[in-house]
Amino acid sequence: MSSKTFFITGANSGFGLAIATAAIEAGHTVIGTIRSESSREALAKTLPELRPVLCDVTDFDRIPVAVQRAEEEHGPVDVLINNAGYGHEGVLEESPIEEMRRQFDVNVFGAVAVAKAFLPRFRERRSGFIVNVTSMGGMITMPGIAYYCGSKFALQGISEVMRSEMAPFGVHVTTLCPGSFRTDWAGRSMVRTERSIADYDTLFDPIREARQAVSGKQLGNPKKLADAVLTLIESENPPPQLLLGSDALRHVTARIERLTQEIEAWKSVTVSTDG
Repeated sequence: MSSKTFFITGANSGFGLAIATAAIEAGHTVIGTIRSESSREALAKTLPELRPVLCDVTDFDRIPVAVQRAEEEHGPVDVLINNAGYGHEGVLEESPIEEMRRQFDVNVFGAVAVAKAFLPRFRERRSGFIVNVTSMGGMITMPGIAYYCGSKFALQGISEVMRSEMAPFGVHVTTLCPGSFRTDWAGRSMVRTERSIADYDTLFDPIREARQAVSGKQLGNPKKLADAVLTLIESENPPPQLLLGSDALRHVTARIERLTQEIEAWKSVTVSTDG
């Protein structure tokens, strides 16, 4: 595997840290964004080879400057891993619109802003690989995570367009769609809206309790996800999206089967509007 330079957002925990660790162990150079000096200090101890960049992905105006400085100091970036993000859990009716705005600022606008900082560089160099981390929640939905699924569906769609637009310039774009993994997604990093409407208790309380109960015990292994990412970026013909985890495969396959059945059942109405 040839040595590459990675730029990973949210590199201090979860998938970002796992991918950074695996990439460095494989001999790659890794630039990683972190949001605080305390994170920088912790990373200096746990992963001293990582080149940290202090940057919040919602500080949209600062991102191009951070990217330019990173390339000036460490050379051209070959692979962008757009990983920074978090989960929001809450019944839609109960969840303040401000929580949706914050969810989209980080998961959608932040990811797009970072990608846009690299697009002209990759286009001009006629090479590059963008991996936008979405989720199986960008292809399926579950009660209680409307804002999260909405943000990941949005990034999924934007990524597919980005892939089409960048393909003529030799730039790859793939979305990474993980299922449930042993990260802090459902633990300390998740924002949870307080319950307020009793009508939803029967539907949602068991879902919230079950998610908290399995946090840290999920089947997915972040180290194996990182290994899969390294395999992905070596591909000359990478897929538009890569599902990771047997639960992601199961849920997305079931969704496709249901969608196919629904399309067939309503086909006569669908085509009745022509002419």
